Amino acid sequence: MMADTLTLDHLTTNTQTVTAALAARVSATRLPDLPPQALTVAKQCLLDWIGVALAGRNEPLVRILVDELAPTDDPAGVAILGHGRRARLDDAVLINGAMGHALDFDDVIMPMGHPTVPVAPVVFALAQQRGASGAAALEAFIAGVETECRIARLLGPSHYARGWHTTATTGTFGAATAAAHLLGVEGEALTHAFGLAGTQAAGLKSCFGTMSKPLHPGKAAQNGLLAARLAARGFTSDTDVLESQQGFAATQTTTADPAAGLEQRANPWVVEALFKYHAACYLTHDSIEAANQLRTDERIAPEAIETVSVRVPPGHLGVCNIQAPATGLECKFSLRMTTALALCGEDTFQEALFSDATAHRLDLVALRDRVSIDPTQVGRGCVVTVRLKDGRTLSRTGDVSQPLRNLALQQDKLERKFRHLTASALGPRADEVIGLCRELETLPDLGRLITLIGG
Repeated sequence: MMADTLTLDHLTTNTQTVTAALAARVSATRLPDLPPQALTVAKQCLLDWIGVALAGRNEPLVRILVDELAPTDDPAGVAILGHGRRARLDDAVLINGAMGHALDFDDVIMPMGHPTVPVAPVVFALAQQRGASGAAALEAFIAGVETECRIARLLGPSHYARGWHTTATTGTFGAATAAAHLLGVEGEALTHAFGLAGTQAAGLKSCFGTMSKPLHPGKAAQNGLLAARLAARGFTSDTDVLESQQGFAATQTTTADPAAGLEQRANPWVVEALFKYHAACYLTHDSIEAANQLRTDERIAPEAIETVSVRVPPGHLGVCNIQAPATGLECKFSLRMTTALALCGEDTFQEALFSDATAHRLDLVALRDRVSIDPTQVGRGCVVTVRLKDGRTLSRTGDVSQPLRNLALQQDKLERKFRHLTASALGPRADEVIGLCRELETLPDLGRLITLIGG
């Protein structure tokens, strides 16, 4: 039974539950105890999130949310990124969270999905409201990412495979942890916050390719914030939500592994962040890279292609296998279309490429229809095989699953991405934002940074 699989006597004391053990661990997050690379990558995550959020500020889904939740400026509120107006705290974090995922161009950590987008909106909003320092904001962010990744590891693969969007579900716990860190919620109160997060956590993969997918991290941010704020006031919940019968793990997974959630690690989970350089679902990036290699190495023209086979792990079929996308959003979740785009030499870094017009472009649709998906890949990466009309068969393998450990190179790549994404929103102010993010732990508060990115 699930209750039996969740016992963990060798990792917790007789009186400490798995939930309490995790709460104690993440509450203890302090910058002086962290390796330098953790701070560097955390700041890179936040810079990247600001960039993709500002680039998505005018997406239709963002306009709808702003019109519904913040039709006028709230002088007592916090900033909505790129809009020059403020909203109530909980509405602002929802809007900013959805905005940061509107283009699906934000970072990834494999155990949980998109780590920054549910957590960063809470960190920036509370830091603005409470005048928190850059160091406090960084601590809260790293603690939030640690929580969501550890809970994703605890849940195991069946949670995502069953249709739950882990960014939304575990992201709610991450947002709650970050908020708790800035509000001073710890000990038993934090376990109540975890219970409140777990009872609100939701998000379905059936919504991928629609406006509801970006809504997921926005709601995770909002719900996690509410969980911490209520816990700070003494609101109660299940203090062992990760381990109790009919609790979060018991109802959401068949592969619970508490030991994985509490395992010792040399570095915080934030150092495993992977950054996107294609404006589509991360699970399409292996095939995009392989297709790009084929096109450039072999100088393949689209009209010379007879058929294309894309061999991927079977789990990809439930995430990014929209066969005939009709919208730009659906293109981001179509292995067939993203492979066709790469083989045609389109620049998949350009978020504007993923439009409704692209979905219906006749040359792309013709090539897309010659792409088949083979869900038999074992292990990492994918293999793209092209059969040409002259009889030749050519293959390449793509694998983007490993973080870049050269952090100086990664910083350079992310700064170029940031300047590109924020050209219209920030113009020359982009360099100042980059500089502030580079030195975030030294800032007495986030006032200047919020002013710049608020619009």
